[in-house]
Amino acid sequence: MSPVAIAPAPDEQPPVRAPLTRERVLRAATALADTGGIPALTMRNLAQSLGVEAMSLYHHVANKEALLDGVVEMLVAEVEDEIGGFTVESGVADWMPVMRGRVLAARRVMLRHRWAPTLIETRTNMPAALLRYFDSMLGILIEGGFSNDLAHHAMHAMGSRFLGFDQELFKPNAAGSESPNAAMLVDLAAHLPYLAAMLAEVAHDDPDTTLGWCNDQAEFEFMLDILLEGLERRRARLAS
Repeated sequence: MSPVAIAPAPDEQPPVRAPLTRERVLRAATALADTGGIPALTMRNLAQSLGVEAMSLYHHVANKEALLDGVVEMLVAEVEDEIGGFTVESGVADWMPVMRGRVLAARRVMLRHRWAPTLIETRTNMPAALLRYFDSMLGILIEGGFSNDLAHHAMHAMGSRFLGFDQELFKPNAAGSESPNAAMLVDLAAHLPYLAAMLAEVAHDDPDTTLGWCNDQAEFEFMLDILLEGLERRRARLAS
């Protein structure tokens, strides 16, 4: 009698690996950066996280720079989801709350991926997805009554704030940037009296809402509102 072949038990079946796609590569790269920051985002680490050889990645991203551009695209896609799409309504009656809502939605994405601003600032060629986002923000201004000239000035004034982050005077992650305590303030007062007096009054210690000495969310919104209100005054003056 011929031996009967016995099929392996279901739990012995080799796992089915999801096919490697560009989207899967970029999502894995984003997750890797969430865990270890930009320094962890190497082609070798990415390949290991996906369980593939590093050479397999090059079928989906041409090189490291293309990978980083792709990660920016994923971030912009997340911003688009957060906003609910980049559609701009014709003739926006009140452009300021629309713009403010989009900027703060983008900021929520940046706060979920604290490494993202650093990555975006390194891009020498703006990815197409990022251009689409800026085009939609420009559209809000134009449909809100801005001329192309004033909208151009507004784009420069807003800068990276369109994406929910800005350049801080003091880097919160730099060495020695912990919130000042009483001893530090006494030492500061002898050499930097105005800074010491200000910090004694406004320094925060709330890791859930701040990145360093200041309530960066409140300060971001403060500057955002100043910019938007100033732009609206200029728009209204030019229109009158």
